[in-house]
Amino acid sequence: MTLGYIELLLAEDSPTDRELTLLALRSNKLANQIHVVEDGAEALDFLFARGAYANRQLDHPPKVILLDLKLPKIDGIEVLRQVRAHPQTAHIPVVILTSSAEERDVVESYHLGVNSYIVKPVDFEQFSQVVRQLGLYWLLLNQSPLP
Repeated sequence: MTLGYIELLLAEDSPTDRELTLLALRSNKLANQIHVVEDGAEALDFLFARGAYANRQLDHPPKVILLDLKLPKIDGIEVLRQVRAHPQTAHIPVVILTSSAEERDVVESYHLGVNSYIVKPVDFEQFSQVVRQLGLYWLLLNQSPLP
């Protein structure tokens, strides 16, 4: 991995939200590599190099995980729980990017160690701006410890 190489994991099942997020990230040139998964099981397989991702190098984790809560197979709360429980992934910043503004989801996410909880704006321009700002912060400004 070269200095300045930025890899991101996007776990999002909604095709519309996935495309809007990718458009905002790519148009602002915020990541070199964006890995997209559509359910929680695939997110965990990617992070722990299992299944279809068994050949992935674990020593190069994504710089940030953008995680929807309402994922099929394994929900975002359980993905977050497993990420925080494993020493190899516990340090990776996780940003919940979801449509849920339910207080119990916010409380549980922070209880499990999420770094940020963002409710997706409905308006495209606002959504794009939110993704741009979170990308600028988490991918370019924030300094994370090396794995």
